[in-house]
Amino acid sequence: MSRRALRRLRGEQRGQEPLGPGALQFVLRDDDDAEEEGPKRGPGGRRPQGAGKEGVRVNNRFELVRRGAAWAGAACEVGLRGARPAVSGPQWVYSEATAGVSVSSAKTSSYCHLGAHVPCTDRRFCTERKTISSNASGKLRKKKKKQKNKKSTAGEASDCGLEDIDRVLERIEDRSGSQRPGPPPPSSKKHILYVEHRHLNPDTELKRYFGARAVLGEQRPRQRQRVYPKCTWLTTPKSTWPRYTKPGLSMRLLESRRGLSSFAFEHSEEYQQTQHRFTAAVDSMEPSNIVVLLQTSPYHVDSLLQLSDACRFQEDQEMARDLVERALYSMECAFHPLFSLTSGTCRLDYRRPENRSFYLALYKQMSFLEKRGCPRTALEYCKLILSLEPDEDPLCMLLLIDHLALRARNYEYLIRLFQEWEAHRNLSQLPNFAFSVPLAYFLLSQQADLPEQELACAREKASVLLQQALTMFPGVLMPLLEYCSVRPDAAVAGHRFFGPDAEISQPPALSQLVSLYLGRSHFLWKEPATMSWLEENVREVLQAVDAGDPAVEACESRRKALYQRAPRNIHRHVVLSEIKEAVAALPPDVTTQSVMGFDPLPPLDTIYSYVRPERLSPVSHGNTIALFFRSLLPNYTAEGERPEDGAAEGLNHNQGLNRLMLAVRDMMANFHFRDLEAPHEEPPEGDGEWD
Repeated sequence: MSRRALRRLRGEQRGQEPLGPGALQFVLRDDDDAEEEGPKRGPGGRRPQGAGKEGVRVNNRFELVRRGAAWAGAACEVGLRGARPAVSGPQWVYSEATAGVSVSSAKTSSYCHLGAHVPCTDRRFCTERKTISSNASGKLRKKKKKQKNKKSTAGEASDCGLEDIDRVLERIEDRSGSQRPGPPPPSSKKHILYVEHRHLNPDTELKRYFGARAVLGEQRPRQRQRVYPKCTWLTTPKSTWPRYTKPGLSMRLLESRRGLSSFAFEHSEEYQQTQHRFTAAVDSMEPSNIVVLLQTSPYHVDSLLQLSDACRFQEDQEMARDLVERALYSMECAFHPLFSLTSGTCRLDYRRPENRSFYLALYKQMSFLEKRGCPRTALEYCKLILSLEPDEDPLCMLLLIDHLALRARNYEYLIRLFQEWEAHRNLSQLPNFAFSVPLAYFLLSQQADLPEQELACAREKASVLLQQALTMFPGVLMPLLEYCSVRPDAAVAGHRFFGPDAEISQPPALSQLVSLYLGRSHFLWKEPATMSWLEENVREVLQAVDAGDPAVEACESRRKALYQRAPRNIHRHVVLSEIKEAVAALPPDVTTQSVMGFDPLPPLDTIYSYVRPERLSPVSHGNTIALFFRSLLPNYTAEGERPEDGAAEGLNHNQGLNRLMLAVRDMMANFHFRDLEAPHEEPPEGDGEWD
């Protein structure tokens, strides 16, 4: 350790050594170490040749004042840059003595320890002080940089210095003994729905898989040309997007109570007119009308979401994802300054139509991220959606969050969520949680970096929970084995508890939940180790059933009482999930009504902030011919379905008939009949057939 470091630990400063007889002749040296001797001077006080910049002899006391002020200015600048003196000791002060210039620890206000104003009457000094200060500070920074790069040797520190260092370290440990780091208290644990900003960016997860060079290799030159007004967390603006202009979307704070803040999006009058035009474009069933609307309003959220669905149905996944990201960017630019994505204390009421677009945009973005292979980022989006209204859960994200946690291998989070919410949310009554939580315990027990005692405890907990799940939902086993292409044992397939009767006898609402879970998460059970563990627990359950365990009858009565009818948010989740097996299990009252992609199954107690025009539903009209032509020709509109602007402006009966006849002629012109009497030409041998 260098002497300078030892001096700092002791709390000393340069220039505090006792003055000797020869101290009255000052030699200002540029070296930081005052103890090192420079080359000897020749007679007359002149430097010998080759001495370099080792020191300057002071012949004029006022010259020392100037240089002292320059040193003080440099010390001030270094102090502002982060240098901190060890103690507030005596500073360089100008004082007159009988013998010349000396150094003292005067308490006068002539100087500040940070290089304050120096009393001077010399104009030449006032004009040159700035230049001298800048030169001195530059030299000081260079010296500090050089000394920082020098390697310390073992012989630089004396035994006395080492003893002082030990004393200082002991003193520091004694002072911080009561504040030693340890496990954080339970109150400091983050909220279960806390969202981390860095996990909202899919590039963070992709960098972990493929490396930063593979992910950001093509994006770095493009970021320099970005001229967008603000940085966002949910999406990264692209240069191919239209120039952003405020579309008339904003957010306001409704109330703050008990640590929770309720917000709501608002539509301006211009945005309301755009929303009316969008509704008319959707009723026309022509995606081109929505494209025309986006040309005038490129950041209208509902139009972007609806056109994204049309692109997705046409297998244009890249364009569909780009439109959803643009919708999220438009809504994030309208956030209230107090609205936070990560705190978990901000609420958006789904009953307000203006807020639903944000829910749907987040859900669609989460679906794209899951298909893209970013389950950790999708899990963060799922937590964000759930945090906006956790009590009502309008999109029923509890049916999905377990699947994303298992795919992201975040087993601890799923277990913690189950432990904290089981008491007041009864998560074990959902088939997905009943089977996903024991699977998380089992997969956690397969990790080799945990102690053996914890692994055994996790394995035992997983077996107990899986047996409870099989007892509560016996209709899950046989479809799960069929999904995994596993033939069950004859003793299991022929048993009355797991046989075909178990799947047939369960209520329709429970069948819908089971179909949703198996259609989404069945591949998580295909591992051989998981199947062996499942087989062991199935045999344990069969032994309990044969022994007449009373828990079996209690679970059967509970199934019949709880799962009579699924709530509307579960139906909404099934529609958004687009899982065929779950959609097929929807009740008829849901499948017969029109479901719009921008607002699927709106709540019955919707809160409207402004009057919207009534949508024209073709199902409400009983004209079968009109419905037939509407199904063939989306542009066809009967007379009674067109809104009337006035009695004189309404279409008469003859115009409606003429329009109908034109539609029929157009339809018949597109029909092509095949001549049945024409001989069928057989293809020549060897063409189109395999030998």
